[in-house]
Amino acid sequence: MRWGMREAEGMPELPEVETIRRDLQGEVVGRKIKAVEVRNGRTVRRHPSAKHFRARLEGRTVTSIGRSGKYLLLGLDDGGTLVVHLGMSGQLQRAKSAKEPKAPHTHAVISFTQGGQLRFVDPRTFGELFVSAAPAEGEPAVPELAHLGFDPLEDVMSWEKFWVLLASHKAGLKALLMDQEFVAGIGNMYADEILFAAGLRYDRLSSSLSSQEVRRLYRAMVETLAEAVKRRGSSLADEQYRDLFGEVGDYQGQHQAYDREGQACRRCRSTIVRVKSGGRSTYLCEHCQV
Repeated sequence: MRWGMREAEGMPELPEVETIRRDLQGEVVGRKIKAVEVRNGRTVRRHPSAKHFRARLEGRTVTSIGRSGKYLLLGLDDGGTLVVHLGMSGQLQRAKSAKEPKAPHTHAVISFTQGGQLRFVDPRTFGELFVSAAPAEGEPAVPELAHLGFDPLEDVMSWEKFWVLLASHKAGLKALLMDQEFVAGIGNMYADEILFAAGLRYDRLSSSLSSQEVRRLYRAMVETLAEAVKRRGSSLADEQYRDLFGEVGDYQGQHQAYDREGQACRRCRSTIVRVKSGGRSTYLCEHCQV
């Protein structure tokens, strides 16, 4: 299994990363990087040293903000890309001034010539920053992310094509939705929400779906993720996910299945149950999902 494949189990997922991408668009595009501070070498582990990472960024201007699955792509004026992966606990925080107190576990700080900073905070250190020589947009794509599957919000396709993709695998639906080589950006939480919306069990084989079930699944995937982005993502009880401005998301109040064990299904009033599958918890309504 490639590095990064199991990050699907943690937060944040695609809607949270897309929220941060949109925030960054208005905050850092056009800004020149004055200085880079690396406080934890693990954060830039793909580089030979922190000095090497700093040299790739200092003096560069951010020209664009993109996203590939759960990876943020900051295009640079030399044609390279700063890739940011938040892992299971990472945050990007905007600071208007270097004088603002730094949060615990701040592992990297990017300062801009125009003032202000972008700070990378990551208590569990599963996240990372690295600079790729490839551009953030166009071809060739960032080679380090070539393993990622289609993006469910950016790569619009017909349900027939989605059906072909599903039928080419013989895997449980939840495991397949969380396979970053199949579809990029969906983790444990949104997989449960998507499958509830589609009325499908987590362990249904992907090759067993009818055309109607495929349509429901594709629609549920796109609509669930789009609505979560609209509500700026989900922040759970620990409020570990926060946007660029330190605010929590709003979509957690709309969850239908995830983390609702023992509560009434909002569709049929049966009880939401939690089962263990593949080493993780899955939440579902056994009456609504077949």
